Amino acid sequence: MSGVDATELRGRVEEFLAAHDPKSTDRLEFLRARFDAGLAWVHFPEGLGGLGAARELQADVDAAFAEAGAPDNRPHMNVIGLGMAAPTILRFGDDEQRRRYLRPLWTGEEIWCQLFSEPGAGSDLAALSTRAVKDGDEWVVDGQKVWTSLAHQARWAILVTRSDPDQPKHKGLTYFICDMTAPGVEVRPLRQITGEAEFNEVFLTGVRIPDSQRLGEVGQGWSVALGTLMNERVAIGGRTPPRESGLIGAAAEQWREHPDKRTPGLHDRLLELWVEAEAVRLTSIRLRQQMAVGEPGPEGSAIKSAFAELNQRLTGYQLELLGAEGLAYDDWTFRQPEFADFTKRGPGFRYLRAKGNTIEGGTTEILRNVIAERILGLPPEIRTDKDKPWKELPR
Repeated sequence: MSGVDATELRGRVEEFLAAHDPKSTDRLEFLRARFDAGLAWVHFPEGLGGLGAARELQADVDAAFAEAGAPDNRPHMNVIGLGMAAPTILRFGDDEQRRRYLRPLWTGEEIWCQLFSEPGAGSDLAALSTRAVKDGDEWVVDGQKVWTSLAHQARWAILVTRSDPDQPKHKGLTYFICDMTAPGVEVRPLRQITGEAEFNEVFLTGVRIPDSQRLGEVGQGWSVALGTLMNERVAIGGRTPPRESGLIGAAAEQWREHPDKRTPGLHDRLLELWVEAEAVRLTSIRLRQQMAVGEPGPEGSAIKSAFAELNQRLTGYQLELLGAEGLAYDDWTFRQPEFADFTKRGPGFRYLRAKGNTIEGGTTEILRNVIAERILGLPPEIRTDKDKPWKELPR
């Protein structure tokens, strides 16, 4: 830690804004300069977008820039890069990888996606079959990934592969940074129940990846992937929005706008949902405070699970309140949006889209296993395939 405290940090922000007027400075030039000044991720090391400051000071820095009208890095367009790839590269990457990838990632010049899940290895990620075979200073990768958000926009991907089928499934994995523009990478959209295609399936055919784009040691991909997954669940379920924002805000607004549709039962349910939403919000704040002094842990799985199930109950409540009116659907047009926008679409869209919350970012069933074993300390689930070579497992 550099010892940069809140007072000094405020001073650095003021000096930066005085030298880089947000109204007259080119957006990209402004963001690059902010990264170089250590005001991007303040808890990251100096030279990598930070100052080694306390993580909790980030909110104050972001608020100061927002108040000054400074451009942001459009975080909704690069949630995987900012929330998952960046902390993984910081922890497991070498100096050259950190210097190469972190700056354009933070500025939004390069979008990232996540090549983890497969048609035969979604919940059981360690059973994945995408092969990586060493060929000199390169690896040749063949396989298929699925449910890949942002793949149609991404420049880079974080990728987990099977590099040694003779090892048990958790031990024969290797983790890479994959160039999404490389020959052999094919992206196909997956149309969802909403009519949109946020997700994609990605086919990898003879894709050559330099060994310099490997993260972590050969065969240690599971450890690296776990680090990514812990950050992913915090990124999905660990946000700390204002009180009565998001879907609980939409439900409360709907209640106020339709006094003719109110019933005592719906009133009681809204109060229960409001209390639960506030509990999840406050627990998310506590999780952020815990993260300020260490790496994200299994607690993120609990928050993500609660967040996902609450979203489904909230969107179901909105449809029930509206009655027949709630059955209308605004737009089935096929499109590939930049992100899932719950605020600009109708309650029917929100209801259908929320069904994916208990699947994406780790299914609720798997998260409950994590909660039981790693938080509550309950006996682990019996696993007969843990020590068998992957190639001998039935598929």
